[in-house]
Amino acid sequence: MTKVLDVTYTPQLDYAAAWDLQKARASQIDQGQSNEALMLLQHPPTYTMGSQRHPEHLLLDERELKERGITLFEIDRGGDITYHGPGQLVGYPLLLLEGGKQLDLHGYLRSLEQVIMDYLEQFGIQSNRKPEYTGVWVGDAKICAIGVKFNKARQHRGFITSHGFALNIKDQVKQEGFAGIVPCGIQQYGITSLEECIGGEIDMEEAAREITACFTRVFPYEAKLPPDWS
Repeated sequence: MTKVLDVTYTPQLDYAAAWDLQKARASQIDQGQSNEALMLLQHPPTYTMGSQRHPEHLLLDERELKERGITLFEIDRGGDITYHGPGQLVGYPLLLLEGGKQLDLHGYLRSLEQVIMDYLEQFGIQSNRKPEYTGVWVGDAKICAIGVKFNKARQHRGFITSHGFALNIKDQVKQEGFAGIVPCGIQQYGITSLEECIGGEIDMEEAAREITACFTRVFPYEAKLPPDWS
């Protein structure tokens, strides 16, 4: 039987609020109190530093962060520092992965990458992976960062996922936030956006709809869409 996936889209949500929602929903999924979920949204300008903790990859001091209106969070996902902001579509899949010792956590990351690659292919964009890194690339420019946490389930033999992907849609994302960091600690490659790749404009909510369709082709769920998408 295909499982139901609750899909939401929020044009802008503070990072702290989204983080709290993820933690609460992961607990509810573990307890069998709610469906699994895909949260799609945009954040106000935010830097998040993952478990690798390389503060030298943040190039701005506290005063500069305040002047630019960028908030910094040290969080519980894997990976290094990245940027979130308007014009970037962030996806937080909250999925129950069961299977005990046979569970393929690396396969989950590759599947997330595949969702983004399938979406980009609709625009004729040939994207790729880099074996030494997680994420999706167009040539040598990163278009989508991926960083996840596997929360150990208490009521199941497996994990509930949180955090997820950040796909650069608008070109403003590349210009506004990434200049203040070494994105994901990778110095030798650049950053790109979907609009830069196609030379045109993309509607953010329409991108969320299309990503959802790609997601449910890669992951075996039936999407329960927001009421205004029906």
